[in-house]
Amino acid sequence: MPDLARRIAQGAGREPADLVIRDVRLLDLVTGVLLPSDIAIAGDRIVGTLERYEGKRVIEGRGRIAVPGFVDAHLHVESSLVTPGELERCVLPRGVTTLVCDPHEIANVLGVEGIRWILDWASVLALDLRVQLSSCVPATAFETAGSRLEAEDLVPLLGHSKVLGLAEVMNFPGVLAGDPGLLAKLEAFAGRPIDGHCPLLSGKALCGYAAAGIRTEHEATGREEALEKLRKGFRVLIREGSVSKDLHALAPLVSADTSPFLAFCTDDRNPLDIEEEGHLDFLIREAIRAGAPAHHVYRVASWSGAQAFGLADRGFLAPGRRADIVLLDDLERCAVSEVVVGGRPAAEALADRPGGPPPVGRGSVRIQRLEAIDFRIPAPTATGVPVIGVIPGKIVTERLEAAPARRDGLLLADPGRDLAKVAVIERHGKNGNIGRGFVAGFGLRSGAIASSVGHDSHNLTVVGVEDAAMALAANRVAELEGGFVVASAERVLAELALPIAGLLTDRPFPEVTAALRRLRAAARALGCTLPEPFLQVAFLPLPVIPHLKITDLGLFDVDRFALVELA
Repeated sequence: MPDLARRIAQGAGREPADLVIRDVRLLDLVTGVLLPSDIAIAGDRIVGTLERYEGKRVIEGRGRIAVPGFVDAHLHVESSLVTPGELERCVLPRGVTTLVCDPHEIANVLGVEGIRWILDWASVLALDLRVQLSSCVPATAFETAGSRLEAEDLVPLLGHSKVLGLAEVMNFPGVLAGDPGLLAKLEAFAGRPIDGHCPLLSGKALCGYAAAGIRTEHEATGREEALEKLRKGFRVLIREGSVSKDLHALAPLVSADTSPFLAFCTDDRNPLDIEEEGHLDFLIREAIRAGAPAHHVYRVASWSGAQAFGLADRGFLAPGRRADIVLLDDLERCAVSEVVVGGRPAAEALADRPGGPPPVGRGSVRIQRLEAIDFRIPAPTATGVPVIGVIPGKIVTERLEAAPARRDGLLLADPGRDLAKVAVIERHGKNGNIGRGFVAGFGLRSGAIASSVGHDSHNLTVVGVEDAAMALAANRVAELEGGFVVASAERVLAELALPIAGLLTDRPFPEVTAALRRLRAAARALGCTLPEPFLQVAFLPLPVIPHLKITDLGLFDVDRFALVELA
């Protein structure tokens, strides 16, 4: 019998369903009422609810609460540090059944090859990984990336079944200025979902940005900013990552009026936070704890996110919809006890999933061996110099000014004043640039921490108070083919190798979390006061987030969109 006829027959009860989840309490996303129900499934589709069904296979619901599978409306798989397959093993059992991914981290290193690698993974996963094609590779002209993607590079990928549209358009000054390359991409993707990225943009400038056809925005950090963006036609994606934590500021917005126009996203969430707190299940718990009505929160976590990307076949437990179902022991605690994905129990689907594509991007960290002398900063004429001010829990930074100590014509780090050096080393083997400056907020008393993860061009970034330690840490990252390193001036204290494009490892999730704990402890031993030092390091070279950043070309004033000279 053809699939459609079989679905109809099973939904109408003329045939036993392929699978029945029996005796659940189904959360009605419209009214918030818990309704007694069986859920009948044919293939990967729900065919019956709110009725009694017989099935060839039966999962006993035992009164558990059934809600739709969760939709992460914007994330970077690379921030998990593991392959898409390993990420799936972490988040699918927590109820995440759809991921909307922007692969611009690996795209900035490897270009189309990196995007195709993610798409190859998407084709074998049990959950549904959808891809927004990376719009800003590189993010700006003020850094050296491993690749450059124009509209003509992206258009051939539009026919892939896992591709939705265009990912976050971070270069909002370029949009407003009518940059021809950006306009070509926006025109090529007209009518498709286009993600926004415009922190603190408002007024007529925000109108101009929206007029480009951009429809989602995940950089709102306050209520008024989010409301203006909602009122100007954006779907606001409430983000709670490992650095950018906006949920508590925006959760009060979740209501019957706004929930159709909101969604949840993690953007950048590292393995330790997933293990210790959760993924979207954590956002749901925290939003409910903050006072948002539970059924509106679950609507935001599923139906609203699906609607934002034209995925009309999911996010609602009803006949004809994709059978992505989460069974909960407790609604308010989002206590996930079992997951069905595409009509199959998640554990079974994971066990049967084929292996993914082989790793790509080996040997992508190409730098000359560094010495302590490479981190010297000549003293300028002016006494004061610009300093990047890190704000814990934010990717926005402050522009500060300080007068570092001087010796022999050089500027020195000053751990007593929480003033460390920061350097960004071009690592794609193109020019060997090194941008140098100062950063406050890490609390380092000695040593250095280095990372090949540096949004978005992913050059090698190192923060330290001893030049010898900075050189040791950076060189070890290169030896590992990418990764994280904490070092003193004499030795490496902790490390994690990320040899896939300098961004990811093919090691299992538990090994990664164990290594991250060692790195976190080693950074604390050097005096670091930040809870997530490596994620804070990773956002120092992101020149599209206010206010002061650094790239391999030097300090960058995001507000003026120009490099800063040390006078």
